[in-house]
Amino acid sequence: MSGYLTFERVTRVHGQGAASVTALRAASLSVARGELVAVMGPSGSGKSTLLTLAGGLDRPTEGTVRVDGVDLRSLTRSGLAEVRRTKVGYVFQGFNLIPSLTAAENVALPLELDGLGGRESRRLAQEALAEVGLVDEAARFPDDLSGGQQQRVAIARGVVGDRRLLLADEPTGALDSQTGEDVMRLIRERCDAGAAGMVVTHDARHAAWADRVLFIRDGMVVDESASEPVDVLLAGDAR
Repeated sequence: MSGYLTFERVTRVHGQGAASVTALRAASLSVARGELVAVMGPSGSGKSTLLTLAGGLDRPTEGTVRVDGVDLRSLTRSGLAEVRRTKVGYVFQGFNLIPSLTAAENVALPLELDGLGGRESRRLAQEALAEVGLVDEAARFPDDLSGGQQQRVAIARGVVGDRRLLLADEPTGALDSQTGEDVMRLIRERCDAGAAGMVVTHDARHAAWADRVLFIRDGMVVDESASEPVDVLLAGDAR
């Protein structure tokens, strides 16, 4: 199985014995660079577990997760942290911005934590903010930004630098419909530029921005399909 992100029969079990819960069961999948995959399924089906394993925030009980060909289970804690800092970008529904830092400082933070100099970090942060249309808001603090603007900052932070895996967990859940479409367009554009992307969503309209849709139920990938093009969905709304 080839791809920038690959799962090979990945299972994640929480707890032991009678109290154990299987959050993911023998999941196999691949996401290539330039591809956006949407993940859909009922609440508690294993969607978020899939993302945490993909980003090295958790380890599988069985199976193999690879990012850029590297088996995440083979890495030490510091090695995993390096992968998360340099290869993986996260976009969370709750934004997770630091209130005391400006938009530019929030975006530059992961680069600075990885040891990049302040001047270069700020330059790359400005480029990422320009990519999401917020370069003029670089000096503003999160509380001075709208929800949609905060989410764009979170996306800029997720893609700043040379990250090639973008993971988004319900990135449009707290946004109005138009801003949600704008966010999905930005994620789509980043994947078109070469990133591998996986986005968890409950909205078929937003899943339509993806190349493929994975459906998960009870921890199992139960179906996969090509997503319906956005223009087809919009035409359907007009009828």
